[in-house]
Amino acid sequence: MAGYKVEVFTGDMLGAGTTNRIYIQLTGTEGESYKIAFPSHWSQIPGGKDEFEVPNTSSLGHLVLLRLQTKHHFFHFTDKEWFCSKVVVTTPEGEMVHFPCYQWVSSDKPVVLRNAVGQKHKMKLPKIPIQHKYFQQIKNFAKKSHTSSTLPFFTMMVSCCLLEYVEEHWKEDTFFGYQYLNGINPMMIRRCSKLPDNFPVTETMVKASLQEQRSLAEEIQNGNMFLVDYKNLDGVTANVINGKQQYLTAPLVLLHKTTDDTLKPIAIQLKQTPGDDNPIFLPTDSEYDWLLAKIFVRAADFAEHELNFHLLRTHLLSEVFAMATLRNFPMVHPLYKLLMPHFRYTLQIDTLARSQLISKDGIINTFAAVGGPGMMMYLKKAVASLTYSSLCMPEDIAARGLESLPNFYYRDDGLRLWNIIQKYVQGVVEYYYHQDADVLRDSELQGWITEVYDHGFNKEPNTGIPQSFTLVTELVKFLTMVIFTASVQHAAVNSGQFDFAGWMPNAPISLQKPPPTTKGQSTEKTMLETFPDINVTVHGLATVYLLSKQSDDYVPLGKYTDDQFIEKIPLEKIEQLRNELKIFNDETKIRNVDLPLPYTYLMPENVENSVAT
Repeated sequence: MAGYKVEVFTGDMLGAGTTNRIYIQLTGTEGESYKIAFPSHWSQIPGGKDEFEVPNTSSLGHLVLLRLQTKHHFFHFTDKEWFCSKVVVTTPEGEMVHFPCYQWVSSDKPVVLRNAVGQKHKMKLPKIPIQHKYFQQIKNFAKKSHTSSTLPFFTMMVSCCLLEYVEEHWKEDTFFGYQYLNGINPMMIRRCSKLPDNFPVTETMVKASLQEQRSLAEEIQNGNMFLVDYKNLDGVTANVINGKQQYLTAPLVLLHKTTDDTLKPIAIQLKQTPGDDNPIFLPTDSEYDWLLAKIFVRAADFAEHELNFHLLRTHLLSEVFAMATLRNFPMVHPLYKLLMPHFRYTLQIDTLARSQLISKDGIINTFAAVGGPGMMMYLKKAVASLTYSSLCMPEDIAARGLESLPNFYYRDDGLRLWNIIQKYVQGVVEYYYHQDADVLRDSELQGWITEVYDHGFNKEPNTGIPQSFTLVTELVKFLTMVIFTASVQHAAVNSGQFDFAGWMPNAPISLQKPPPTTKGQSTEKTMLETFPDINVTVHGLATVYLLSKQSDDYVPLGKYTDDQFIEKIPLEKIEQLRNELKIFNDETKIRNVDLPLPYTYLMPENVENSVAT
């Protein structure tokens, strides 16, 4: 007999208890329990706690669902609703499973609760499926500190098709440029209208790269030059790992759109201040001078991507929106119903990130060049650069001058999804807010945006974040940004992490030799010695694998597992949203057939509804 210990907590507000009989049923991956009634009546008391056992003849496996329902007791005159705070179940195997509820349970409709903490969030070296079999080999090296044959070591282990593509093409300039458009960090590239004063690229330097088509000045004028500036990394103290100083640069990269619409780097400066010890590297330099310069750029991109565009701009911002929603909107508020599905598991995954990734002993803090004392230095700079317009994709793309850049699938797919989400949000919002005056009168809404502004953006007016809402259109835009950030934007910067960073040389988590200060000195040996130690790489690969792995109870964009809305119009808008997402998904599949490297991260079926991983 497998007994499940159950603890049920009743809310402490007035009237939370009930005289109804309460029934419970557990569902696991291996079966369901019997539906049994609570043996005690402590649920009649606000703040009460019931403890009992649900018997079962065999293990139910991993618990995934819990059903609650009340039934009017024959001897009582009233059918009384019950407010359940949470249920905690301890399995026969000793696993404690939490099922948060925080809602009213009535006799006419059962409540189905999901397991709040999934095994997928544990930041340990995972049990890897067979298609990632090279991890089974690499785990054996987790305790090793270094190897002199890093690159051949990883070449031996690559098995996934996309990783094979990255391994084959990572040295190529065209693939280097491609990643600024459709890799995991398409957020930094911008059109170059004027070279920065601290990046003294000359016509002579890039003449060969331009193939004498036009001069550098002409190509800038024609809109064919693009810039990536990692200035936020300037002055950031690099970490010490395995007792060895690591190195982090703040590069500037100049890219050229060629006549065949490819994007190629034509100049790289690894530090912000020009000088004799900070040469501008060129494709015409020696093979390893140029390759090593690109490796330092890719390591800088890893830092910018992971802490700024992934952690800060999706995870932590979604947490800000989620907390403000929970603190200001009651469950019956239409914006609570609109937003809460897009915060599913966000607080849980961010709590794990704090304890397992960016804590004192976390993976990023311990094994990344941008970890250690430099992490908070960098994050402060990243927060200072955060603006409302940069979170709104149409404005961000326009501000970076990227409206017409070809083969930019992140932009194409992202703008399409922004418009689909905005149409849905507008339909729902306008059903409840018929005019601007309705927005002004909603004190809970005004409290919500005030809290976002005060606590999420430190009351900083330069961010452009609204301090209040006066117009329906303002509200629609902001809510679109919130949902887009928690779903589409997170998918864009999260889902491909293992695809692009699983081949370590393409995205090193750290580098342990200083950047070159002169040309003509770099060799293959130099490059291999610059790569991180094996144990550093192992933790980096395991992390990006876990972060980009789709969860077992994944919920795609547009699927709402909870019936939040009951009115006809909002339900119709949800159905329209699903239809438009399906059409776009099918169109994207057709488009991807003809691409040498399909862009799949923003296909609606691959976009999770919330920041849950």
